[in-house]
Amino acid sequence: MALVVEAAGGILYRWRNDQTHDTPEEALDAIEVCVVHRPRYDDWTWPKGKLNPNETSRHAAVREIGEETGVNVALGAYLGDVEYPLLDEGRNTKRSKAKGVDTKHVRYWMATPLGADSKQRLRTAFGPIQLADREEIDNVVWLSAARARHVLSHPLDRDILDLFVARVKSGATAARTVLLVRHAKAEARKTWTGTDAERPITPRGAAAAYSLSRELACYDPQRLVTSPWRRCRETLKILSWQSGMPLETADPLTEDAFAADPDAAWACFLSQITGALETGRNTAICMHRPVIGGIFGHLRTMCATKALAKRLIPSTPYMPTGTAIMFSVVDGPNGPIIIDIQKVTPIVY
Repeated sequence: MALVVEAAGGILYRWRNDQTHDTPEEALDAIEVCVVHRPRYDDWTWPKGKLNPNETSRHAAVREIGEETGVNVALGAYLGDVEYPLLDEGRNTKRSKAKGVDTKHVRYWMATPLGADSKQRLRTAFGPIQLADREEIDNVVWLSAARARHVLSHPLDRDILDLFVARVKSGATAARTVLLVRHAKAEARKTWTGTDAERPITPRGAAAAYSLSRELACYDPQRLVTSPWRRCRETLKILSWQSGMPLETADPLTEDAFAADPDAAWACFLSQITGALETGRNTAICMHRPVIGGIFGHLRTMCATKALAKRLIPSTPYMPTGTAIMFSVVDGPNGPIIIDIQKVTPIVY
């Protein structure tokens, strides 16, 4: 059986100091993208690398970009993936016609440099990043998107650049991240003798919450909001402890509050979205299964496309315990618009 090597990376971009970008079209002219040189293949390509054991693609993307460029980053909208035979690594070819051979599958995200505060705050949650050896990467350059198209060695890398340009033109550089978190596995209602509000997460739920912290850290959350019920607070408490960010509670997001007034729960969640757009602070929000189901109905109407809306499952359980969904949101003429949705599932081992 042919082997598939999983890898991940991204297009790291930054703003030029002397450029303005009032529109998506202007944004494309105001940014620079990062391209790296691999001496082993003598090629110019996007920063990327293989997944470590028990590592997700998003975590590998952040780690590999950091190792190859020396820049700590946060992920944004997803771009796409490519797959090619391992024998074609470093070759200037579109794709091989060979079948049944070992291949490399690479996923790519948009990525932006972390500020100094975020870099320090997320260090513990994400884990260490070590610079790549000179034998692996010996040059890192920042170029305009147009110039990068001429410098890139491989057609597949130019395909990913096309996806990046399309994202920029859709307004993705102005997007903010909202992470909807479902609390980790809690003790069963039928065996728990206390109040439902005080029902804690299980030891396995705690492991999922710990693992989820390193996944959420990939998106640079700058606020942590939660239902005040214990199982939600415990799910985000590890990231709060690791990062020093306080937990902010939102009473309308409890199960009882939602049952009494679902419109108030939606208004509360919507205020978090608009707050993220107004302040520029990415936000993670933890809540319960019934609340998520009600909120999904509203979120579907905010999606830029029907295909995106279909990713928000309309039937229970909506999403597994101890996981999150990343929404990339922009400000539209009639309110927030969701331009990207990503499932965020940790690996517990």
